[in-house]
Amino acid sequence: MPVISGKDYIKRIDAIHAEVWVAGDKVTGKISEHPAFKGIISSQSELYDLQYDNQDDMTFSSETTGNRLGLSYLIPRTKGDLERRRKMIQRWALHSGGVMGRSPDYMNTVLAAFAASIDVLDGEANCYPERLLQFYEYARENDLSFTHTFVNPQSNRSKLAFLEEDVTNARIMDRTDKGLIIKGAKLLATQGGITDEIIVFSAPGAQDNAHAYCFSIPSDTKGLKFICRESFANPGPSYDYPLSSRFEEMDTIVIFDDVLVPWERVFIHDNIRAATRLYVQGKFVPFTLHQIVSRQIIKTEFLLGIAQGIVDTIQIGDYQHVQSKVVEIVKGLEVMKALAIKSEQEASVDASGIMVPAKQPLYVAVNQYQESYPRFAEILQILGASGMMSIPQKADFEGEVGKQLDHFLQGVDVSGKDRVSLFRLAWDLTMSSFGSRQTLYERFFFGDPVRLSQTIYQNYDDNHALETIQPFLSKKADK
Repeated sequence: MPVISGKDYIKRIDAIHAEVWVAGDKVTGKISEHPAFKGIISSQSELYDLQYDNQDDMTFSSETTGNRLGLSYLIPRTKGDLERRRKMIQRWALHSGGVMGRSPDYMNTVLAAFAASIDVLDGEANCYPERLLQFYEYARENDLSFTHTFVNPQSNRSKLAFLEEDVTNARIMDRTDKGLIIKGAKLLATQGGITDEIIVFSAPGAQDNAHAYCFSIPSDTKGLKFICRESFANPGPSYDYPLSSRFEEMDTIVIFDDVLVPWERVFIHDNIRAATRLYVQGKFVPFTLHQIVSRQIIKTEFLLGIAQGIVDTIQIGDYQHVQSKVVEIVKGLEVMKALAIKSEQEASVDASGIMVPAKQPLYVAVNQYQESYPRFAEILQILGASGMMSIPQKADFEGEVGKQLDHFLQGVDVSGKDRVSLFRLAWDLTMSSFGSRQTLYERFFFGDPVRLSQTIYQNYDDNHALETIQPFLSKKADK
């Protein structure tokens, strides 16, 4: 089966009937028509249509079936493959301004990374690399969509938490002839309930074999529940809510109520070392960071476009403090671009013939973005100032006072309605509930910023830097 269309995606998700709960109510009927999901499912379908209509640039040919497959599933073998992947990812990101952190390419990349890492599971107990590879091939041939979860509930995050008897984190309760029985909860499955499957795996730090696993199951598996946070999707017209009406990615708590995971879908179980190695020594980090940074570049360009649009619309570009603020975004953008290209140029082929992007530039980029993004959002607020509050809705412009608003709220060579449209875009990205979630999301993307900086410090090769000072330390004292 080749890449699917947007219509295929919606039809498949509606047919799943996953158990999804919103505001205390179980979703019934077509989930694509539910107010909390209508916008994001429609936007996601547009991504599939974009891929379907541009297969020369966004797909590759399967070596086994000849089908055209999404490039986000490609396991790169050359530096050219890395570049092709980046361009495809960024083409999808352009469609949303980069605000969809869990567009299908993210999890497709994760699964490709796992499949490219099966060598780290060789010889490990309770590990089934052949199943993982087979499932990857099945997923890419059917263009499946995924959510995932690996974050434990925040019940106790002290250093001695492992001493407590666990009652919340999803764990293996039993091992039967049919498969594993999983009970407990996991956090932050973004787009939970609106994908074909959910991949569940253990992040490093598991203290009990019962918490060490990796598997994938359909979203409608019996006993699997997705509990949604409050929806930030605004049902109004796109003029009023240009982003939140279309791109609100729901975050969910995942409850496993004695869920049976069939053995053919179990890739790792009861093996802390193997679960850690898949995450740390496999391709998960470099592949996913490459996807993340590629998207964040587009999002930064989007922010820059809004910032410059505000500057031009109200003619504040002659002020030095305004120029310096816009340049902050410019510098952030150019650094991100440079680091992404550096990771590709310094990529190397591993023992299995896979081209792996250099991790350090990507670690630096994503860690820097955790600090930069909140500042970029703040810059938009500062540039917009009171204009971020003077944003009537579409109905106001279409009502009795519309002509007056159009006149009194005009910008330079821009009607009041058009100026407000720009400012509503800035507001929706930085100040609405949707925008606040965007800031929090980027602040903690790929983990705690302090831990990421520690990882950079611990793994950075500073031998060359140390060598540069040796001639100055070894010089003999002047006579």
